[in-house]
Amino acid sequence: MAATPLTLDEFDHRLLDLMQRDASRTLTSLGDAVGLSPSAVQRRITRYRRHGLLREVAVLDPNALPATTLATVWVAMERDTLRLHTAFRARMRAATEVQQCYALAGEWDYLVILVASSVAHYREVAERLFVDEGNVRRYETRLVFDTVKLGLNLPTRQSPRRRRKA
Repeated sequence: MAATPLTLDEFDHRLLDLMQRDASRTLTSLGDAVGLSPSAVQRRITRYRRHGLLREVAVLDPNALPATTLATVWVAMERDTLRLHTAFRARMRAATEVQQCYALAGEWDYLVILVASSVAHYREVAERLFVDEGNVRRYETRLVFDTVKLGLNLPTRQSPRRRRKA
């Protein structure tokens, strides 16, 4: 990974937006859409990978799998020490059932998105992740009944600042 931040131009923004929607598009298709040659698109994609901006994975639709249980879990830590938070974060990163984990401000310390093969499997995972280690004060679970939107797109541009009226 490069130490300096990657500078993006208008071609980069358009190209990244298209790739976030469908990474399987050909270099020619992407180039036609943004106004670049396939080789120029390839060079940009290589640069994104080299800088750690881009990695490619297969995203599966949880609704297409017969045994998928999604759950959101709100977590409050026992004490606010760096050691406990470091251990919790390492546990979340290592657990294959944890899809996402966010550190929060306010009453709850973390929001964890889990996937399991059943409710019983979820209970086993919750016991392992939130009870056995003893550094979680409490947690609350909300099972996901329906996925309304599943998105992974990130904005590549900063939002414009509002101008002050004089």
